[in-house]
Amino acid sequence: MSQYYDTNNQKSTVPEHDVIMRSRRLLDITGVKQVESFDNEEFLLETVMGILAIRGQNLQMKNLDVDKGIVSIKGKIFDLVYLDEHHGEKAKGFFSKLFR
Repeated sequence: MSQYYDTNNQKSTVPEHDVIMRSRRLLDITGVKQVESFDNEEFLLETVMGILAIRGQNLQMKNLDVDKGIVSIKGKIFDLVYLDEHHGEKAKGFFSKLFR
């Protein structure tokens, strides 16, 4: 658990969320709440920091520890993207202003 101070200077704790990639072939991820879905090309993980999409080729779950919130994935990693709810709204607003 990491400690931080909120806007009222009160100490709080949040679960840690780390993504460690080794040689673009192995991912170790902490702070995973749930594995939403996965196949050999995409994993969708609910983390303490939001939904994380991992895309690649020949992806396999190497390790899963639900109690500790740890997932290990092996395969060729193409990209990692957090799917934030507000991200789509901001992008839509930006492009709608651009193409007026």
